[in-house]
Amino acid sequence: MQKLLLLGAEAIAQGAIDGGMSGVYAYPGTPSTEITEYVQNNKTASERKIHSQWSANEKTAMEAALGMSYAGRRAMVCMKHVGLNVAADAFINSAITGVNGGLIVTVADDPSMHSSQNEQDSRFYGKFAMIPILEPSNQQEAYDMAYEGFELSEKFKLPVLLRFTTRLSHSRSGIQTKEMKSQNSLIYPEDPIQFVLLPSNARKRYKGLLAVQDSIEDDSEKSKYNIYYEAASQAELVSASMGEIPIPTKSGRNDNDKLPKHSLGIIACGIAYNYIMENYLDRNCPYPILKLGQYPLPYSNVEKIVNECQKVLVLEDGHPFVEVQLKSFLDKSGKIKGRLDGTISRDGELNPDIVGKALGKPVKTGMPIPKIVTNRPPELCSGCSHRDIYNALNETMEEFGKQKVFSDIGCYALGALPPWNAINSCVDMGASITMAKGAADAGVRPSVAVIGDSTFTHSGMTALLDCVYENTPVTVIISDNATTAMTGGQASHATGRLEEICIGLGVKPEHVRVLTPLPKYHDEMVKVLREELTYEGVSVIIPRRECIQTVTRSKK
Repeated sequence: MQKLLLLGAEAIAQGAIDGGMSGVYAYPGTPSTEITEYVQNNKTASERKIHSQWSANEKTAMEAALGMSYAGRRAMVCMKHVGLNVAADAFINSAITGVNGGLIVTVADDPSMHSSQNEQDSRFYGKFAMIPILEPSNQQEAYDMAYEGFELSEKFKLPVLLRFTTRLSHSRSGIQTKEMKSQNSLIYPEDPIQFVLLPSNARKRYKGLLAVQDSIEDDSEKSKYNIYYEAASQAELVSASMGEIPIPTKSGRNDNDKLPKHSLGIIACGIAYNYIMENYLDRNCPYPILKLGQYPLPYSNVEKIVNECQKVLVLEDGHPFVEVQLKSFLDKSGKIKGRLDGTISRDGELNPDIVGKALGKPVKTGMPIPKIVTNRPPELCSGCSHRDIYNALNETMEEFGKQKVFSDIGCYALGALPPWNAINSCVDMGASITMAKGAADAGVRPSVAVIGDSTFTHSGMTALLDCVYENTPVTVIISDNATTAMTGGQASHATGRLEEICIGLGVKPEHVRVLTPLPKYHDEMVKVLREELTYEGVSVIIPRRECIQTVTRSKK
């Protein structure tokens, strides 16, 4: 056992290693990427032969982890919140099949959309699947939950969802490790058809999932991660009398004999607990706090704080997951406060100032930013190959009109910003090709898709197959920089294979064109683009040049 200084994501990885994990499966996605990278670079993980290669996408990662669980080993699958959408089919069904070896589904949510398309809250997925959910409040809990999560999974024979957020993932703190557990031996499921979801068996499995819900709720009631802290002192009554927190009554009078004993109670989910403590430096909060780290909701403690307090403030980083469960649309009392009633903004991540304001405390503001400082929007790196293909594409598209270019998730999505203003969509992984196909079906000519090499093998190949099947007139630009650049330069499944994949999917070889995106080849790129944009069929253009960042690192 030792003390380590780790990011939240790294603490999860270390906890899983120490907890007896045999494999981690993932596709890079900020803010979850560092979990797998930590395992890949960990000496102990290498010595224990823990699998840690990247998967093609989140669905394949989820299914591979489920396969390792089938064999009795402990596995973790990691993704960001929108990646869970990709893995949802396997994820939801894994609750029906159950697991054999422990399986933790680790999902990093991104409130405030620092690097994401939405603020989706993965706890809703866990509730929908009816499986245990863990949510750490700090790095030590992140380690502990990963370490103990496999046993929780094996206890109920179900996957466990470990949900955390950007701020915890990318902040660093000291953690105390625990004794390393042995990996499970290879052992097959007792029921040879446990994982066979033919309807007759699926109905039986689903009844079993329903039957275990009471036990899951009971475990949550007893969880060490769900703690009820009584009010620190009588300071609450003093602050209330000073007007800090109003004490409402139905009659509008202050009749303390008829009121619950506390004016305010706080339900703090995960990292929100830290933001409360930052507002009370002596850690003596004058109000009772129910700290939540495991779901389903511990109903006895929830009932206790609701009954003992005039108001209940729900603090959760993400959507009003707990608040929705507490606040019926028929409840007009206004007792439950949080994101739904505007006490806290409906969007964005929490911070100590937001929590402090909700607690009625004065919020300090920093000095205004001098006018000489201007915002610097993100931009493509100097020397990036995407710059050169966008310059060529923009010149070519002058002949054909605007708003006919559909893009995807990756660095090249920055082509939507000045000075390029080159793309007109960025929705989800793989959507560029299918949106271009739909536009072409509607009569748009030419219809162009821009996608990266890693995103193409993630979820673009099936889209291209749709185009080939109907010979849809689309031009697909696969901007190949030989890496998964946006998340830090992880290996791409597409490297060295793109032409073969496209031809194998049915694109005619003469319409698979490879270019070198450099300024000196600008005229050649414009010429090739013009030829393929006027072709009434499926064409693929592959501008290929290694990411400038990975080139720089390689030279160093």
